[in-house]
Amino acid sequence: MKRLILIAFSALLLALTGCSTVTKDIQITAEADPKISFAGYKTYTWLGAAAIMFDEAGRWEPPAFDADTEVKFYIDRELRARGMAENASNPDLLVAFAAGIDMDNIEFVKNDKNELETLKNIPKGALMVILVDANSGLPIWVGAAAADIQENVDIETAKVRLNYAVTEMFKKLPK
Repeated sequence: MKRLILIAFSALLLALTGCSTVTKDIQITAEADPKISFAGYKTYTWLGAAAIMFDEAGRWEPPAFDADTEVKFYIDRELRARGMAENASNPDLLVAFAAGIDMDNIEFVKNDKNELETLKNIPKGALMVILVDANSGLPIWVGAAAADIQENVDIETAKVRLNYAVTEMFKKLPK
């Protein structure tokens, strides 16, 4: 029995460590309108179509993986966890998200051997979620995640990274 508990604990620890390694480059920011009481928002709908750039070559989005659907799923989950319900006919909030990819991003990277900085191509990506007050049409909260693009990742890694980004963004949504 002790051995089973030790194996389970080790597996959990490994999973948590692996997750933090997979997401360590993701930076989260969010801004909210300080005059808004978010407690009054109970319903939402999606503003237009979700927008993530199509990656035909599969360099940053695994083949057969629909990042748009996955991001929408995580946002829906976070809004519902805050007591909101989707309502297309009379929503309090309009929700939109978009992603951008810069495959040509160049940064200075320190060379471990001689400690000199050299230029290196490090593709970057960003995901932005915007909540808009349906009555005024004004944005009341924006969450953003920026990260290095992990090329040729598997579907599970992509899901972990997107889940982490959306979850951490919504932790910054005022109650």
